[in-house]
Amino acid sequence: MNPLTPFRRLLTATFLFLGTTATSLAGDAEAVINSGDTAWILTATALVLFMTMPGLALFYGGLVRSKNVLSVMAQCAGIACLASVLWVVALYSLAFKGGDGGWIGNLDAAFLNGVTTKTSAGGEIPETLWVMFQMTFAIITPALYIGAVVERMKFSAIMLFTAFWLVLVYTPVTHWVWGGGWLYEMGVQDLAGGIVVHATAGVSALIMAIMLGKRRGFPEHPHPPHNPGMVYIGAGMLWVGWFGFNAGSQVGASQAAGMSMLVTHLSAATAGLVWALLERTLNGKASLVGLVTGLIAGLATITPASGNVGPMGAIAIGTIAAVVCYFAINLIRSKLKIDDSLDVFAVHGVGGILGTILLAFFGQKCLGGLGNLKPMGEQLGIQLTGLGVTIVWSAVATVIIMIVVKKTIGIRVSEEEEDRGLDLTDHGESGYSEL
Repeated sequence: MNPLTPFRRLLTATFLFLGTTATSLAGDAEAVINSGDTAWILTATALVLFMTMPGLALFYGGLVRSKNVLSVMAQCAGIACLASVLWVVALYSLAFKGGDGGWIGNLDAAFLNGVTTKTSAGGEIPETLWVMFQMTFAIITPALYIGAVVERMKFSAIMLFTAFWLVLVYTPVTHWVWGGGWLYEMGVQDLAGGIVVHATAGVSALIMAIMLGKRRGFPEHPHPPHNPGMVYIGAGMLWVGWFGFNAGSQVGASQAAGMSMLVTHLSAATAGLVWALLERTLNGKASLVGLVTGLIAGLATITPASGNVGPMGAIAIGTIAAVVCYFAINLIRSKLKIDDSLDVFAVHGVGGILGTILLAFFGQKCLGGLGNLKPMGEQLGIQLTGLGVTIVWSAVATVIIMIVVKKTIGIRVSEEEEDRGLDLTDHGESGYSEL
């Protein structure tokens, strides 16, 4: 036997051992992925996208006049496409990656640089899935405010406004609250978007409606929903999709997700019943559109609190949501004469703000909450701080963006185009053959 053979064997074994150890260490360094959590967030992601297309598109589409139904659907689809691309190019990185001072992230993950199937974020799920889940929130948030400006704002203006709005409003606020920013460090609680989604979109919707002006004939001539059945179908899709919105935000197939789903459902159901009771008492009839509007108000209001409250708190929140949002619609439409066409601020804005405040109370153990909060007064102060800054930021940025869009491409269709309907004038199509 060659005298060098034992040495060669030892050397080979050593390299094999070192290689195996290195591989093992590399494997240990990779993200640990929980298949159950991953399966649930895959489902939740699909549910949240389902809320926008087709849920919100049908809900809003049924509420407008028949000559504008396709324009609303086109706006929902256009925003979904635009937000998806911008999210991958830069916004995900700015919202969730690093940053100094807690105000905005950095561009380290621009174009998803460094995001692979072997990285994780938001728990034991692939980071690629986390990117997609958060993308669906970036899609539905700007889609909400189009309800305030339907039937009169140009499609091109909506798209340009949305591009600026996602950069200047949604992304910074997301970083502040969910991306480890200064409001997160302060202790603001907002599981699924009372501040990030509903306050930002609701406040911007109100400002947009004021700056754009009223529809022709408002408020003297009503603009009733052309298809309440379509509104109902869209609302049903939103209700189902909202489980992904709230329970999915627990980022796992957990007991917490189960509680979030339960309280979400209870708040919606309670708000729908209370809204119908209010309409029956004050107007003599409980309308289908009113009932489903009530349940949407209940969903918006429970959204920030769905990680903190228990079942009785959810019923209380749903009750309060229905009463406050119902009278908010009357205030904005009848008293202030603001043409927030589909009541975005009164339902989503007021609901999100209300839920963000109420969680400081109903999240306490003494009121049936889960008790994962600071003392009531301290938590309330933190919640109000987060709301105040977000409301001011959203309002100021919206004014600036509207001015820029108006000065560049214009924001409103002509009177003739408004009379003919945006389906034909903006898209060259008709939703119904008689048009």
